[in-house]
Amino acid sequence: MDMRLTSINVGQPRHIEGHTAATGIIKLPVDGPHEIHRLGLAGDAVMDVKNHGGPDQAVYLYGQPDLDFFAPGLGYAPEPGLFGENLTVEGLESAGINIGDRFEIGDVLLEASAPRNPCATFAARMRDPHWVKRFHNAGRPGVYARVLRPGHVSAGMPVRFIPYEGPLVPVTELMRDYKNPSPERMRYLLGAPIHRDLVAQYEAALAQGDLLR
Repeated sequence: MDMRLTSINVGQPRHIEGHTAATGIIKLPVDGPHEIHRLGLAGDAVMDVKNHGGPDQAVYLYGQPDLDFFAPGLGYAPEPGLFGENLTVEGLESAGINIGDRFEIGDVLLEASAPRNPCATFAARMRDPHWVKRFHNAGRPGVYARVLRPGHVSAGMPVRFIPYEGPLVPVTELMRDYKNPSPERMRYLLGAPIHRDLVAQYEAALAQGDLLR
């Protein structure tokens, strides 16, 4: 899978129309080399820490092919960072990524942990009240990643793709059954390195189910 880092995007706290709280979703390209540490990109604002950021949502990657998919419906070509992604990657398509897949960019190593689920802030950013449904139905969520090895990256660097060798959980499938997978599916998902919040959620649901038997 041939990939290349095309843009590094960082956001500062801002207010957007239709959304009262300050947000860091408005991300703009920055020059490299830029530091990626355990909790994400240096200088990148994370305002809603309950739903964003943290070690398992440290970096959000989005592929240029997925951005291009939305261009006809939007009526313009989405610029890097428009979807709030930290790293825009040429050659990355959501449909080809599994939880646990790794991305090596220079000395940085990232591991896919979750799909991005759209929210009201994203809809306000896009100025589209139907955006959450449109984005979800498109099945192109991009991928959140944890940082296994910090370092510095620059636009133009090649991205080495390292497939996960354990149970395969496509990010597109996890996006669809994120909230209420069956108990059998939960057990399967727990075999992959999914987001720790999902681990806690699924383990609690399975334990509750056992108690009710």
